[in-house]
Amino acid sequence: MKLYVVRHGETVWNKLHKVQGAADIPLAENGISLAEKTGEALKNVPFDLCITSPLIRARKTAELILEKQPAEVPVKVDARIQEINFGVLEGVVCMNDAREYLDSQMEKFFTDPWKFERPENGENIQDILARTKEFWDEITHDPSLQHKTILIASHGCAVRALLHNVYNDPEDFWHGFVPPNCSVNVVEVTDGKAVLLEDDRVYA
Repeated sequence: MKLYVVRHGETVWNKLHKVQGAADIPLAENGISLAEKTGEALKNVPFDLCITSPLIRARKTAELILEKQPAEVPVKVDARIQEINFGVLEGVVCMNDAREYLDSQMEKFFTDPWKFERPENGENIQDILARTKEFWDEITHDPSLQHKTILIASHGCAVRALLHNVYNDPEDFWHGFVPPNCSVNVVEVTDGKAVLLEDDRVYA
């Protein structure tokens, strides 16, 4: 099994440093361009299946990547790989253009995520780790998928949570940093063992 785990393209809220989470924000023009370039770079990868978050920014990213495929690829939607829900923090501007934090809770989310407290009506890191692990275990143990190549379209925090099933340093949630928009992580799973082949590659 080979998994291509992709973060969605840029949105207007990404550019404005707004907390996005479960808010259903569409791709910006640059995000569309990034997704198209990613699709061009991956056009010779024979995807058998695509699984996407239900949020439009992930679904559109997947759609633009799959447009370059020579044959139609079936697409499934799975809410377990949706972005973390920030609850009452959705829409908050968390930093300025100089990347100085403007919100103490979001500063903790990015700098010490294990201590990020669950916001009202939202989730914390443990919540998203639990639901993405359930997704991971299900697909990696599905006998019908063992020899398939799968595109997974998700989000920054959800991608990192999902890839915690692969990373060698489980204490560093962000794996050094938030994955860039349209970054591609390639994972090969053989007999239940996962190996990271490509790490946060951006085709820009």
